Amino acid sequence: MTGNEILNLKIDGEEVRAESGMLLSSLAEKYGKKDDDILLAIVDHRLAELFRPIDKDCEIRFLTGRDKDGRLAYRRSLIFLMQKALDDLVKDGEFGADARNTGDDISKIPDINVMFSLGNGFFCMSDGDFEVTEEFLSKLSEKMKKVVEEDIKIEKKPVHTREARRIFRDHGMLSKDGLLKYRNSSYTNIYEIEDTNDYFYGYMVPRTGVLKYFRLEKYKDGFMLLFPTKEPSTVEEFSPYEKLYTVLRQSADWSSLLKIRTVGALNDAIVDGRSQEIIAMQEALMEEKIGSLARNIAAEKDRRFVMIAGPSSSGKTTFSHRLSVQLRAMGLTPHPFPLDDYYNDHDNMPVDEFGEVDFEALECLDIELFNSDMTRLMKGEQVSLPTFNFKTGKREYKGRTMKLSKGDVLVIEGIHGLNDKLSYSLPPESKYRIYISALTQLAIDEHNPLSTTDGRLIRRIVRDARTRGTCAKDTIAMWDSVHRGEEKNIFPFQDMADAFFNSALIYEMAVMRIYAMPELFSVPRDCEEYREAKRLMKLLDYFLPLPTEDIPRNSLVREFVGGSCFDV
Repeated sequence: MTGNEILNLKIDGEEVRAESGMLLSSLAEKYGKKDDDILLAIVDHRLAELFRPIDKDCEIRFLTGRDKDGRLAYRRSLIFLMQKALDDLVKDGEFGADARNTGDDISKIPDINVMFSLGNGFFCMSDGDFEVTEEFLSKLSEKMKKVVEEDIKIEKKPVHTREARRIFRDHGMLSKDGLLKYRNSSYTNIYEIEDTNDYFYGYMVPRTGVLKYFRLEKYKDGFMLLFPTKEPSTVEEFSPYEKLYTVLRQSADWSSLLKIRTVGALNDAIVDGRSQEIIAMQEALMEEKIGSLARNIAAEKDRRFVMIAGPSSSGKTTFSHRLSVQLRAMGLTPHPFPLDDYYNDHDNMPVDEFGEVDFEALECLDIELFNSDMTRLMKGEQVSLPTFNFKTGKREYKGRTMKLSKGDVLVIEGIHGLNDKLSYSLPPESKYRIYISALTQLAIDEHNPLSTTDGRLIRRIVRDARTRGTCAKDTIAMWDSVHRGEEKNIFPFQDMADAFFNSALIYEMAVMRIYAMPELFSVPRDCEEYREAKRLMKLLDYFLPLPTEDIPRNSLVREFVGGSCFDV
């Protein structure tokens, strides 16, 4: 093709003609009709950065911070902006002489670890000999704003992976070096803002000038890098989730003790033959935590209802069975009890704003019947319990009855377990509420935390394919709806829990890779879901595979990959 060839393009639904070789950024400037900054593009169902040229007829849709992929690109790029600002502070002499120029220990180069997502931001900590103070955050914030004002290009260049590893070693980014150590590709894409280099999992925005909206806020022994969530130009106030933070920090600290804080470190451990040790230690830790919860429940004699709630693919079913085993060891008689049996018939289900059946709405459950049955059980009456038939979409009675005696405990599992509207008739002192989620403790590297949501989606893809015959395309297609339901029905109630439980296992993504990859490869390239499938394949490709032979049958991982000793 020549640079003068005229292409037929469809941009956000409008037919236009443009010269071959034009950058997407130029097309966005000329034809983009968005009220917010354009951050990325979708070209024929595939994500593309705005510095990409167009060389064929295609359909283009521009993305802003109102789109999921646009938001993710903004947040990644914001981390890079922060890294650039820190580099500039180092060069300004804020931390003394730069080890890169003096030959001192490169591990002493000041850096920031992006630890995990919390609320509307990332929790970050210093990685070096400097304390996070209000003064430091003020200097860092001002430097970030200066780089935004300068509107510097964010450039991407492919370099040989061996050279990329050398660059990151020289800059003290040893986790990135460890990550790329296991990369099969000969070349790696490195991003640059002037002379600051970094590597990111996912696409980036084209210029620093669009990263206008952020705030740094001191929190605990680190700080929050806050970003827009609902409105692209608004950074909301930070609302601390104290219980969630505590669990995430405990998990991160435990990972550090194991010296498996990043994907590269996990791969090292697998190569070094430590797989059995890691599995055994992680499973032992999880069993100890479940045992501790059981002891707390047994110590409070009035707790007759253990309410377990958490987002999709958190492992609620296996957890409820393992907790029941521990409660038996405490002398109690637990009864695992799924809330799904109180579903209304499918023809009486509510619909969401998109006209689709909202299976995660509280109104899907027969709340009055549930409260009537639970109240009667508390009084010692014998109650006939329903069973929901998912094939017919109707509630049935098959002669199942229950009567609670002394020491009997109902272990109730369902997404609405923490919502008092579900169990309004039960006295608060009769309930012990547990929030469970897979809060991934691994990071890809220093600046790329591993998404908890991604981990749950991969779990669900594997389980749906095995137990329901649902293909990855269909699971991905409904995930946004599932996530909307979680934000509405689960996350707002998490702080009402008496206890938090982290169901993520440090080794699980290496196991999931084996089962998820074939499912993701089956997603057709010409559909909307391929974009997400490709992103997840890239994520899983970082991990060395870990077979399941050494994983115990009661492991929470077995709920997804199969082979569990429980009926899950």
